[in-house]
Amino acid sequence: QLTDQWQQRYNIRAGVEGTISQAIRRTRIRRTRYTGLPKTHLGHIFAATAINIIRLDAWLSETPLGQTRTSYLARLQLAA
Repeated sequence: QLTDQWQQRYNIRAGVEGTISQAIRRTRIRRTRYTGLPKTHLGHIFAATAINIIRLDAWLSETPLGQTRTSYLARLQLAA
C-alpha cells in the first residue's frame, strides 16, 4: 500500500466511488420511478447529465472541494 503504483490505482477507485456516492445522494438513483429497462436507462442518462451539470457549475463558480471526513480514531492519533 506504500508503493506509488498501488496509490495511483486506489486514487482511481476512490474517484469512481465518489462519483457513485454523488449520484446516489444527489439524484437518488438507487430507486427508479419507472418500470421497464428503457425508461430506467433514460433516467440514468438524465442523472448522469445532472451530475455533469452540477460538477460544471461547481468548477465554473470555483466552489472548493469538500474535505474528506476524518474518523474519530484518526483524530485521536493526530492529536497524540
